[in-house]
Amino acid sequence: MGTGQRSNRILVRGAEQALDQFKYEIAREIGLQTPPDGYWGDYPSRQCGAMGGQMVRRMIADAEARLAQGGFLAGNIGAGVGVGGFGPGYTR
Repeated sequence: MGTGQRSNRILVRGAEQALDQFKYEIAREIGLQTPPDGYWGDYPSRQCGAMGGQMVRRMIADAEARLAQGGFLAGNIGAGVGVGGFGPGYTR
């Protein structure tokens, strides 16, 4: 792994499995045959990049929908409370 990719890690503990399921769901939607052993290294970077790009688009759309409904995104800068923007005494 290159040194530039060391920061490419999952920040929320326990999200690995959900992100992995999400990756396979997106792969099916865009017509990629998922590898039976889970190793994506034999796929061209163009296909893996398309899958990652689609994942990002879907996550951004979800965040925009939450904001449009008057919600907020956890971890807003300036929230001043506990982890993820939630803390004791949180009121909405």
